[in-house]
Amino acid sequence: QMADPFLYNTGERSHYGCLGHEVQIEHLKAYVCGPSFSTDKAVIVVHDVFGWRFPDIRYIVDLIAGHGYITICPDFFKGTEPWKSTDHWADFPDWMKNHDPMKVDKEADVVLKYLKEQCGAKKIGIVGFSWGGMAVHHLMLKNPQLTAGVSLYGIIRDSEERYRLLNPTFFIFGEKDHTISLDQIFLLEDKLKQYCKVPYKIKVYPGQVHGFAQLKPEDMKPDDKPYIEEARRDMIDWIKMFV
Repeated sequence: QMADPFLYNTGERSHYGCLGHEVQIEHLKAYVCGPSFSTDKAVIVVHDVFGWRFPDIRYIVDLIAGHGYITICPDFFKGTEPWKSTDHWADFPDWMKNHDPMKVDKEADVVLKYLKEQCGAKKIGIVGFSWGGMAVHHLMLKNPQLTAGVSLYGIIRDSEERYRLLNPTFFIFGEKDHTISLDQIFLLEDKLKQYCKVPYKIKVYPGQVHGFAQLKPEDMKPDDKPYIEEARRDMIDWIKMFV
């Protein structure tokens, strides 16, 4: 059996008791968690191929909420099936055709409206993992309402239109990610230097594979733990700096 190019092992996940709750916003379901005090700052979390119900992503939502943000993870797949670790890798390109990370604008607008009108959010950032990292890269080129973005190991598609970011964006990669080569990362850096007019940052974490930054503490390997924790701190620091 061919190794899944970027699906980290999802078989050994511990159960996670969530701190937030689910809401319905127009045509979308979403998972929301807020801090214990009121705030006008919010963060949208864009899930990976495993969807909005995946325990790791809910853990991240709760983690960000704990830093003082109304945090929301909408179902960007709009009720359709997420990818499952039991699915066949050969079917992935077809699945991706129906789950295009560049077609998230409408959902983002629905969520932004909800955060502003129902939650009183004035500054809103966005964080996305893998599939969600690609979505964040796209949205940071298109949606000026997003004050800052963090894209974690979103596959890089090269084209001239992909570098004029509207607001500060931080790109996180694992050094050993076999879906994103270091050459692609250098190209991204090179093009951003040429075209990008806002603050940006690119950081590569030693020895880390695709999906490293969203593991729950009990699922981390001891060697990876310092890098996972550092990536999460860096992610939160970027949000705190701009949102």
